[in-house]
Amino acid sequence: MPSFSRRSFLSTSARTAAALTAGSFLILESAESQTTAARTPADQTLDSFIETYMKAMNSPGMTLGTANRQGTVRVASYGFSNPALKQPVQLDMLFHIGSITKSFVALTCLQLQQEGKLDLHKPVLDYLPWLPIVTPYGPVTAHDLLTHTSGLPNAIQLIPSDPATRYRQAWKPGERFYYCNLGFDILGYLVGHIDGRHWSDAVQARIFDPLGMTASSAVITNDMRPRTAESWVAYYEDRAYPRFGPLAAAADLQFDDAAGSIASTSGDMARYITMLLNRGQGPKSRIVSADSFALMTKPWTKAAEFGPTVNYGYGIAVESVDGHTILRHTGGMPSFASAIYLDLDAGVGAFSSINAMQGYRPTPVSKYAVELMGATAAKKPAPAVPTIDDPVAVKNAADYTGTYTSADGKSITIAGDNKLTATVNGKAIALQRSGGDTFAATDPALTRFAFVFGRAKGQTVKENGKDVTKPGPVVELMYGSDWFTNAKYTGPKTFAVPPEYSAFTGTYLNVSAFESNTINIFVFNGELWMEGAGSLERVGENEFRPTDDPPNAERVEFFYIVDGKARLLKLTGADFFRFEG
Repeated sequence: MPSFSRRSFLSTSARTAAALTAGSFLILESAESQTTAARTPADQTLDSFIETYMKAMNSPGMTLGTANRQGTVRVASYGFSNPALKQPVQLDMLFHIGSITKSFVALTCLQLQQEGKLDLHKPVLDYLPWLPIVTPYGPVTAHDLLTHTSGLPNAIQLIPSDPATRYRQAWKPGERFYYCNLGFDILGYLVGHIDGRHWSDAVQARIFDPLGMTASSAVITNDMRPRTAESWVAYYEDRAYPRFGPLAAAADLQFDDAAGSIASTSGDMARYITMLLNRGQGPKSRIVSADSFALMTKPWTKAAEFGPTVNYGYGIAVESVDGHTILRHTGGMPSFASAIYLDLDAGVGAFSSINAMQGYRPTPVSKYAVELMGATAAKKPAPAVPTIDDPVAVKNAADYTGTYTSADGKSITIAGDNKLTATVNGKAIALQRSGGDTFAATDPALTRFAFVFGRAKGQTVKENGKDVTKPGPVVELMYGSDWFTNAKYTGPKTFAVPPEYSAFTGTYLNVSAFESNTINIFVFNGELWMEGAGSLERVGENEFRPTDDPPNAERVEFFYIVDGKARLLKLTGADFFRFEG
């Protein structure tokens, strides 16, 4: 998903302690392997890394499936479905694969194109005129949706609560990559309309059945919960989450959105990988033609969100590494996180998934599994074991150290060499880097907000004949709506605030598993801010958009101003209601 996240998680019951992987490390392995039942040296190396990775990342359990062009290589599971009860992750347990579902959607669309039923370059409104979208910058096609280049916002649900709501396009199709779950929800409806059955039934008949994916489902229901690994979410959904923060059991989830509704086992996913490695050829017949597979894996558009050298095809990210074509994608659900990684030229691939959502995906596991298999097949030495980031290690700690003061006399002192501590009210608290210049506190008393440092404008210098912008010095610190500056800050310290902003500030709640349950709106330096998304730019009377990643397609709207306070906030069509707790 993009930097403007639409994900969060329900966490209400069966709460458990922080380090869920404590205790002996448990591995189960399937005999469904084309090699021997005994672990190979590469397997042992991978398993050793997985143990280290899971403990370092506070992962309760994991499932793994690897394959080559001949078929499944290995199916294994690690750790626990329920750590408190020491119930292991079983090999036949379902995991929600999230956005990896998008590659299945792409394949069904390509099948319909092959059958002459779908024109990928025809306006999607010609097929589905009822869609609640407005396209002032140009018609949106299936091609645009498959490549995340439609210009539509990243809404989670297509059908809004208000029948008058329309999702508005923000730029010309094809102009830029912007990850859009809404687009794949639309594609699911498109498949259902053309195929004459719900998209999940189409995927079952068109992909699952031909590949022998007998355990998989393209719709998540409560009926399948007994077959699904128990899963976990952050104990608090409304605050910065430090590594090894407490986890809680996930609530029920029922979901049929084509943006991410497949639940599968690692064994089934290994069968899927084998088909992809054979460029669309299944065990008995082709899933898609060679030409259609080439369309799926063509690098249509730059996708910097996935990495500086990554492009996006149809429902899959495409990258060239050492002359090899790599296909990869991640999937994040409210309580699962997954990663698929394939080397088309080496003919090997891997899928992994963990039964917790803490903000990361197990890409290093899938990637390292592929690298090990590739090295073994090429009779080369095993690649180096990946380095696992230490969240408390801060190589540029000196950038942040010093004393920061607020206008009302409060102060925070940041100190450290390769690690950082924040001294607040006389108490020193360790900080963990969350990303960039943002840190989370390890003390529960201060995890409510992230510590967000701000920099002065950087300077552009010449390096090797190219203009390179160097980051400016750190000059300010934001904690919630509190603002602190250090001695290097030279800007204004007082700001005019539009009086109507007081009606918008406050806390708003939502009950969806896929929306952030809590949104906090506050005034910061004269601007309206949304926690986690930064400043908001006014685009209408009571309508705003985030200023990051401009132009931003998302919208924040305020309604029902009663006794000076807005009672309803809509975030790109989703409802959040004021909470006075």
